[in-house]
Amino acid sequence: ARASVEEAAPGPEAGAPRKAAPAAMPAARRVMAEAGLAAAQVEGTGKGGRITKADALRALDASGSPVARAPETRERPSAPPAAPVDELRALAPREERVKMTRLRQTIARRLKEAQNTAAMLTTFNEVDMSAVMSARGKHKELFERKHGVKLGFMSFFVKAVVQALQDLPAVNAEIDGDEIIYKNYYDIGIAVGTDQGLVVPVLRDADQMSLAEIELAIADLGARARDGKLAIEEMQGGTFTISNGGVYGSLMSTPILNPPQSGILGMHKIQERPMVVDGEIVVRPMMYLALTYDHRIVDGKEAVTFLVRVKELLEDPERLLLDL
Repeated sequence: ARASVEEAAPGPEAGAPRKAAPAAMPAARRVMAEAGLAAAQVEGTGKGGRITKADALRALDASGSPVARAPETRERPSAPPAAPVDELRALAPREERVKMTRLRQTIARRLKEAQNTAAMLTTFNEVDMSAVMSARGKHKELFERKHGVKLGFMSFFVKAVVQALQDLPAVNAEIDGDEIIYKNYYDIGIAVGTDQGLVVPVLRDADQMSLAEIELAIADLGARARDGKLAIEEMQGGTFTISNGGVYGSLMSTPILNPPQSGILGMHKIQERPMVVDGEIVVRPMMYLALTYDHRIVDGKEAVTFLVRVKELLEDPERLLLDL
C-alpha cells in the first residue's frame, strides 16, 4: 500500500534531485490508501516528519476526498459516495440486547442450580454399535410396517439404561436434605432440542415399555416439544436423563445433570474407527458414551459399572430382550 501511495505523488522536475516522501505510520497508510491521498499531500507532525493517523485524517477532512473505489470497466449509473466506516458502524450496531424467554430463564436457573448443588463428575466409555445397527437394519422395515414408527437407536438406549439402573439403584436415586431417596420406578427423560431451547419430556415407567412403545412415545413427545405443545407435568419428575448430542455431530461432551437427578447419559455421533478385535485391526462403528453423575450419591465404581453395563447390553442387544 505504501508503494502505491508514494508512486501517486507528483514527481520532481526533470534533473532535480528526487525528494523522498515522508514516512507514514501503518494506520496512516491505511487511511491514505482508502482515501486516495498521496504522502506528499499530507503534512506529517510525528517524529522526524512521520505521518500519523491523525495527520492523514486531517488531510482527508481538508481535501474532502471520498474513499477510493476500484476503476470501472464500463459506464454504470452513478452511485452515492461510500459512507465513512464510523457511519456504517452506527447504522449497524455490533450488539443486540434481547430479553431472555421464560424457558431460557428456567434452563439457565436449573443448570446453575445443578452446578452449585451437585458434586458432578463425568466418566467415559465407548460402545461398538455394530450389533444394534445390524438388528436395526435387518428389522426396521418390518418394524415400521407393524408399529407405524421407525426403529431408531434411542429405544435400545432406553432399554439398556433401565436395566443398568435396576442393577445400580444409586444412579436412579436423589438427595433430599440428609436423606437419599431410592426410586423403584424408571421415568426416563429424553432431551429434545427446540427453537425455543432444550426441553426434557419424560417417558413414564419406561421399564414397562416395549421397543415399539418407546419409539412411539418418543416420536409423539418430540413432535409436541418442537411445536411447543408439551404440558409442564410431561417434563417433570424424571429419575434419569438421556441426551443425544450425536444428532448435532458431537463426538464427545460432558452433559450437565438435570436436578435433582443423580445421573445423565450422553450419546454421541457414531463414527467408524479402527479397533483391535481378536488381535486384528478392523473398522467398527463406534460411539463415545458419557455418564455425568452426582458424586455425593454415586461412587466412582458404581458409575463405571453402570456405563460398562450399558455398553455390554448395546453390544449384545439380544440380552435386552432376554433381560440378561
